[in-house]
Formats: sequence, C-alpha cells, structure tokens
Amino acid sequence: MLAILAAIVFGFALLIDLLDTNFGAPDLFNVHTLLMLGLLLLSLYLAGVGRGPGGGGGRWYRGRRPGRG
Repeated sequence: MLAILAAIVFGFALLIDLLDTNFGAPDLFNVHTLLMLGLLLLSLYLAGVGRGPGGGGGRWYRGRRPGRG
C-alpha cells in the first residue's frame, strides 16, 4: 500500500515539475516536498511498515498441519 502511495506521489511530483506550477504556496507544496514524501513512503515500505509482501513463508494455519493423522 505504501509503495502504491509513493508511486502516486512521485507521479504527481513529476506532473508538477513538468507543468511548472506552485499552487500558490511555493514553500509548502513544491516538487522537492513531494519527492521527500515519496521517498519517505518508499523507505517505510521497504522497512516493512504497512502492508508489504509478507515474509511468513505462506503459513496460514496454526497448530498441527491439516490433513496429517
């Protein structure tokens, strides 16, 4: 989920950079701020925060293995 948000933020930052807009608040909402936000989201995703790829080995049951006598 965080990687998708990072991709959206990076895409939005690219559009802002290509269109050269500042939305009336150049110090608050600019390309560099969005790039830092995207990098933060991407680093949180890679650190394992949020719903990333699980490393549990695919084990979905608890206790004894099903089907074993």
